[in-house]
Amino acid sequence: MKLDWKKTDKAWYLPGTEPEFVTVPAFRFFAIRGAGDPNGPEFPEYMQVLYALAYAVRMSPKSGTAPAGYREYSVFPLEGVWDVSEEAKARGGSEISKSDYVFDLMIRQPDFVTEEYALSVIERTKARKPLPRLDRARFEVLEEGPCVQMTHVGPYDAEPASFARMEAYCESRGLRRLSKVHREIYLSDPRKTAPEKLRTVLRFKVK
Repeated sequence: MKLDWKKTDKAWYLPGTEPEFVTVPAFRFFAIRGAGDPNGPEFPEYMQVLYALAYAVRMSPKSGTAPAGYREYSVFPLEGVWDVSEEAKARGGSEISKSDYVFDLMIRQPDFVTEEYALSVIERTKARKPLPRLDRARFEVLEEGPCVQMTHVGPYDAEPASFARMEAYCESRGLRRLSKVHREIYLSDPRKTAPEKLRTVLRFKVK
């Protein structure tokens, strides 16, 4: 049976539109680090690297390079962990702009993707398709643990209102947001979806 994250991983990828507490276990990712305005011309290059790696794994049976335990599956959505540069934090206040962003983009991988196999996929992709920024790609296992999350519906620039709701939820339940770093999971394709209908999972760590 095909693995489908929309069915097996609803708790972490399809939350409701109200804030909720969740404990996020360890997941495996192809990831890439970058900086700057996500609306800039370089941002798609980071995404291109991740999708090239993700689909190299997804289509590996056709090339005879499938890992042990491979099962057909749906590719996971793009995710991003967002922060601002240390210089921007030092300035603080309203002076922070999108050009100050630093980010880790990532696409989760199935449990049968080991570190050894993932690194071999990166090397094969370099040889076959030498993309800009491919040398920045990495594989890692991340465990977020206790978090608050919700699905934000609407444009990305309207996310602060949803974060305010999430922080109010924390306050009402004795939870503390650990930092301004947060994760976004992109359930909609902005090239095909009207801004007011975009669906994005927002999540931050709590204690």
